[in-house]
Amino acid sequence: MTRYRTEGVIAGVILYGSVAAVLIFFYVPIFTLIVFSFSESRFLSFPIEGFSIKWYFALFASREFWPALGNSAILAGVSTTIATTLGTGGAIAWMRWRFRFQRSFQIVSFAPLLFPQLLLGVAMLLWFSVLGGWFDFSPALWTAIIGHIVYITPFALIIIAVQVHGFDDTLEDAARDAGATNWQVFREITLPLIWPGVMSAAIFAFLLSWGNFYVTYSLAGTARTLPTFVFSGIAVGSSPVYPALATVTFVPALLLLGLADWFRRRAAKRQMGAWKDT
Repeated sequence: MTRYRTEGVIAGVILYGSVAAVLIFFYVPIFTLIVFSFSESRFLSFPIEGFSIKWYFALFASREFWPALGNSAILAGVSTTIATTLGTGGAIAWMRWRFRFQRSFQIVSFAPLLFPQLLLGVAMLLWFSVLGGWFDFSPALWTAIIGHIVYITPFALIIIAVQVHGFDDTLEDAARDAGATNWQVFREITLPLIWPGVMSAAIFAFLLSWGNFYVTYSLAGTARTLPTFVFSGIAVGSSPVYPALATVTFVPALLLLGLADWFRRRAAKRQMGAWKDT
């Protein structure tokens, strides 16, 4: 009895210690940035001499901040929309259809995940440089959008493929037996069941695109986004403006992660309900 109690205590210490270590490792740097964003001093030092929100006013008054914010929103919004659409089609083709060269399609669709972001950006920059010489154009925001689509589409495909794999395909067969066409099956059965996974994939893809630096830096030309705006500012010296920017972008990202978890829970409940109905 004493032995089991000792093992239970050790297991509890390891479990709660691991949770505490993970939380500290992940969130101490983030909350340190948030605290420094309210520092009154221009220099990042500890202990903090005083608290102020003047760096948030300085950030919002910056002439470079709003164009960078707009470019980031366009880049992440367009890339996410196209990547999620491609990922949805690719996931359904992967999990529901059988066709020639399917294995090759699976390998090729994952290939961008094997490239480090910097190498992917450099490789696509060389590609656009050659095309730019032929068709007389220079890298700009639209070339960065193409780069982001290449980078984030495999992530969206994987997330949606897991959702497609998880639901019972006999529901689709039952709809076809009832006389539904393939389009009706997709619209009335498949899409509603995988929709939470599609939204989760879209949110994850948006966050990947929103914070991406290497691909953007390589392909955006003179257009600045928030990550390149921070990089160019830090290159000439640190400032509490950038912790303020990190805080401003962290809160919406946290809300999006919460929304993704809500879609995940909703998908699990819907799938459980579908199983009970069959």
